Amino acid sequence: MKIQIQNGTIIDPAAGTEERKDVFIAAGRIVGLGEAPAEFNAAKIIDASGLHIAPGFVDLSARLREPGFEHKATLESEMAAAMAGGVTSLVCPPDTDPPLDEPGLVEMLKFRAQKLHLAHVYPLGALTMGLKGEAITEMVELTEAGCVGFSQADNPIVDTRTLQRALQYATTYGYTVWLRPQDAFMSKGGVAASGAVASRLGLSGVPVSAETIALHTIFELMRVTGARVHLSHLSSAAGVELVRAAKAEGLAVTCDVTINHVHLTDIDIGYFDSQFRLDPPLRSQRDRDAIRAGLADGVIDAICSDHTPLDDDEKLLPFAEATPGATGLELLLSLTVKWAREANVPLAKALARITSAPANVLKLPAGRIATGAIADLCVFDASGEWRVDPLKLKSQGRNTPFRGYELPARVRATVVGGHVAYESR
Repeated sequence: MKIQIQNGTIIDPAAGTEERKDVFIAAGRIVGLGEAPAEFNAAKIIDASGLHIAPGFVDLSARLREPGFEHKATLESEMAAAMAGGVTSLVCPPDTDPPLDEPGLVEMLKFRAQKLHLAHVYPLGALTMGLKGEAITEMVELTEAGCVGFSQADNPIVDTRTLQRALQYATTYGYTVWLRPQDAFMSKGGVAASGAVASRLGLSGVPVSAETIALHTIFELMRVTGARVHLSHLSSAAGVELVRAAKAEGLAVTCDVTINHVHLTDIDIGYFDSQFRLDPPLRSQRDRDAIRAGLADGVIDAICSDHTPLDDDEKLLPFAEATPGATGLELLLSLTVKWAREANVPLAKALARITSAPANVLKLPAGRIATGAIADLCVFDASGEWRVDPLKLKSQGRNTPFRGYELPARVRATVVGGHVAYESR
């Protein structure tokens, strides 16, 4: 279908530019910017007057809950949430049931996603069989099935020798290993960040050293093996500074933070509100401010939603017993714009953290608007305001710490591969 998006302001985060131009789409690609190609007759016109046109968002962590957890969410519900949030490409962790440790499981997930013709799904393969941290998976076969990297999700490898062998294996074939920097022993049993808030509430704490010890180990193994590593979900000021030093040293490392940690702190837990039970736990205002600074200066590459839809019953429990996680696909744009406004970060620069930067992490030709590029686009109203009502979200997971928040930026249309996958009413 030939589509014309007219009268909108194009934001190209990769170039840092904003310019009012029409976008012309045909055969799944952008075929013109500003001026229509010869003999172009649009079958559909989207009026973007007063709106912004951005590349489709790239989310580095979104659990789709298939296979195995369909009672929490389905591929259909979470892909619909992605479209409502303008997310056109997403990475799903391997902690499904069973874990993504066999090519057949990866192929099945890719096939199911492709049949829906919505967001592009990029699975991470399990780094070890069953995510048990023991036997390394067949990474070559998993890559051939469609995996873009390898991860333990939130299951750390306790045996450092196993982690070293996994990094050596991945380095041999040029694969990226995605690691959550969290020491298994230092974080064991913890449900909140160590500090005054956890002590006052009587909650077991996870110290910052759980993150920094893991980072020191990872960086030393990177020096030994030459591995390329992506660090998922940094949460502390000390962690940000260690990554800064590692990048200055020349280690092949990238990292992301969750959108929750860009805005929230341990004080937000209040009186044991389980909606704020997250993993990693929310830390101090100092840590949050360091994360914001790291995003602004580029030490932190990307923001992810860490989308984790849960049953209501998993949150209707005492804080320490509740399952950690929050839904996030539909909030990613709005919370990124909210951060940009609060931190006085230019909109194009802020959107780079959810478009071109994560695309670079994945080495994908996404996150940009250019003639010839795949037509993955989001049309949104930057001045639009909306109230977060969990019951109105497309995701099957209603769990969010941002319920009741008034947020900026509303998605008006999402285009994936040249077809309109979502339009708001």
